[in-house]
Amino acid sequence: MRSHRYWRVVGLGVLLAILIWLPAWAGPGEERSTRELRVCADPNNLPFSNERREGFENKIAELIARELNATVRYTWWAQRRGFIRNTLRAKECDVVMGVPSDFELVLPTKPYYRSTYVFLYRKDRGFDFRTLDDPILRQIKIGVHLIGDDYTNPPPAHALAGRQIISNVVGYTIYGDYRQENPPARIIEAVAAGDLDVAIIWGPLAGYFAKQQSVAMQIVAVPPDPALPRLPFVFDIALGVRKGEAAFKGELEEILHRKQAEIQTILQEYGVPLLGAGMPSNSPG
Repeated sequence: MRSHRYWRVVGLGVLLAILIWLPAWAGPGEERSTRELRVCADPNNLPFSNERREGFENKIAELIARELNATVRYTWWAQRRGFIRNTLRAKECDVVMGVPSDFELVLPTKPYYRSTYVFLYRKDRGFDFRTLDDPILRQIKIGVHLIGDDYTNPPPAHALAGRQIISNVVGYTIYGDYRQENPPARIIEAVAAGDLDVAIIWGPLAGYFAKQQSVAMQIVAVPPDPALPRLPFVFDIALGVRKGEAAFKGELEEILHRKQAEIQTILQEYGVPLLGAGMPSNSPG
């Protein structure tokens, strides 16, 4: 599926954390831990992760480490093409913390959150978006994230192109200028500054950075696209382990289930739009 190629390079994601078993030495008089939680993550991609451990995936990794009686150690790797190949598949990593629950390159756990693409705009604009067929979308400046070619672009780009809404669409590369902090945030800042009228982007990005703008922002879930019923806008997000490691997957699932309330609290603190927790679901089930 085209949308899965997007997740391989974005992580809107969707950022990646990895657990590997290694000995960790405790202090004098303490038991030695037999585990170390080695986390591979992007050092510059909030709200998911950064080198200062400020992202929600950093916090969830710390929670999991506590439950495993492990210590956390990071391997930093910018998310680009080949991330899975060079980390999880190369056995530098054991678990990826932000993948769609049907991602074919990994063995996914049961999902630990569900989010959606959203319309993001300034409240003072007075918009009232309900669908992708709203006539005003043909008249205003729209921002979307792009990857680089038609087949790896995210769902909003495909949905707008399918409606011949092209000339008023501005693409922002998801990679951005990596010398700046959190490159994907530029599109949210452009909406706040008035350079864009609306952005259609992955909800966790919108929810986190909207709260940091100097103007009030509005977030509205994008409904399913009747013109492209196979194009998803809602994703269940899971952890992913290497194929064949079912026992480790089961152990992680037990922690996710037992600590569900704490994980949901972390996600809410970061402004992640959670379907079933304040936003209407756009997909059955």
